[in-house]
Amino acid sequence: MRKYAGIFISLVLLISMLSACSGGSKNNNEPTKEPNTETQKPAATTDATAAPDDDITKKKIKISIYYPLPDQVENRKMEDDKIARFNAVYPNVEIVKSDWHYKPDEIGIKMAANEAPTFYNTFATEASFLVEKGWAADITELYDNYEFKDQINPVLQNTFNINGKIYGVPQKGYVVTTVVNKKMLDEKGVALPSYDWTWEDMLNTAKGVADTKKGIAGIAPMGKGTEAGWNWTNFLFEAGGDVQTVDGKVTSAFNSEAGLKALEFYNKLRWEANVIPQDWALGWGDALGAFANGRTAMVMAGAENILEQALNQGGMKIEDVLTYPMPAAEKGGKHTGVLGGDYLIINPNATKDEQEMAFRYITFDYFTDNYLTAIEKDIQTRKAEGKYFIPPHINYFAADSEYGKKLQAIFDKYDNVYKYDAESNKLLDGKAEAQYNTQDYYGAMANVIQEVFSKKGTNLQGQLDAAAKLVQEKFFDSIKVE
Repeated sequence: MRKYAGIFISLVLLISMLSACSGGSKNNNEPTKEPNTETQKPAATTDATAAPDDDITKKKIKISIYYPLPDQVENRKMEDDKIARFNAVYPNVEIVKSDWHYKPDEIGIKMAANEAPTFYNTFATEASFLVEKGWAADITELYDNYEFKDQINPVLQNTFNINGKIYGVPQKGYVVTTVVNKKMLDEKGVALPSYDWTWEDMLNTAKGVADTKKGIAGIAPMGKGTEAGWNWTNFLFEAGGDVQTVDGKVTSAFNSEAGLKALEFYNKLRWEANVIPQDWALGWGDALGAFANGRTAMVMAGAENILEQALNQGGMKIEDVLTYPMPAAEKGGKHTGVLGGDYLIINPNATKDEQEMAFRYITFDYFTDNYLTAIEKDIQTRKAEGKYFIPPHINYFAADSEYGKKLQAIFDKYDNVYKYDAESNKLLDGKAEAQYNTQDYYGAMANVIQEVFSKKGTNLQGQLDAAAKLVQEKFFDSIKVE
């Protein structure tokens, strides 16, 4: 029966796709006057022999969803709006808001206890890990039947395409950037560097702003947790290095000449220039908080997260915050930043009906005029409240697609939408995170960075070699590359 049910569902989806295409509403550049939910409803079947129980829209289904954190007030409002619109189309679905956000050290416990939500968030580094552990559902059939699969940004989607099977849906992506507090530079009389800047430019800018007596840092590299290793990896990439090599086996590669050059730059920031926070053991939230509160002039991360906190929680003005690419190691070099992304993963312990409904919820707003309407409404609400809208730096669709152009036209109408500078964007050079045991590598490098920041005269190459040996023996040697 499951086999025939699967065939029936596939036919329903196919009919839905043909019906949507024949209507032409999604390819019309003119916005609809009202949100069109009819195109999102499954097409009626003409199969009189099908059992009523096979219609997924008639079944009582409960799914638990990934829900924004409590401090993300505006994002919660948008999600609540989506839930209401989804239930208008699927009144048979009960939606439970999950307050659990993905953590590598908690996912195993959640799965073992069957407490993980029907779908959960994760990041690009986790693809191989989650698939190998069996904690990500194979959604290839659902994805292959998805009407807009060919318009999904392949740069992001390929991360969760493993051995030809799909295990995740991209939400948005980023290349790590450096966000600069222009107002702090102006007050100190420090000239803004060009977007085509170098490590030396970053160092000099930080020196011009730093004021240790007042507790003001020029730049705040993350100094604890896996995020410390993640921040440093940008400089490894800019120096031309790699985390690992994969050739039948996985081998540590970050204790290279490039790795030493990158670590020497960190050592210079700490001991020669003295431009990082005195309390340098900052995690991701600490570093972003320091920037939002005016305690550092520069911070490195995905721009969207920095800007959201700085503008909507820190009270900074949109004209005072500039997004730079990561600096090149030397003039003429690439502005390479770690390419990452946010993904939604469906729980393999969920039933087939729950998995399908979770997939429908995840993609409910993708490529729809409904979403455009919802975004514009959110922008207007934020404007009335004196808040800013921060677009993703990289979206699930291509920026130059027809849908991307429609969204950009909305953004251009409002002065409370953050605009990424085109010159800066042209210089972005994203390099994907390492494929195997990335979080373990980041953790090992965090220990190295803490040694460098806490002890003057640390043997830099010795620290890199020890970390590479640890990661190799503890993690990489056991990997079988197929």
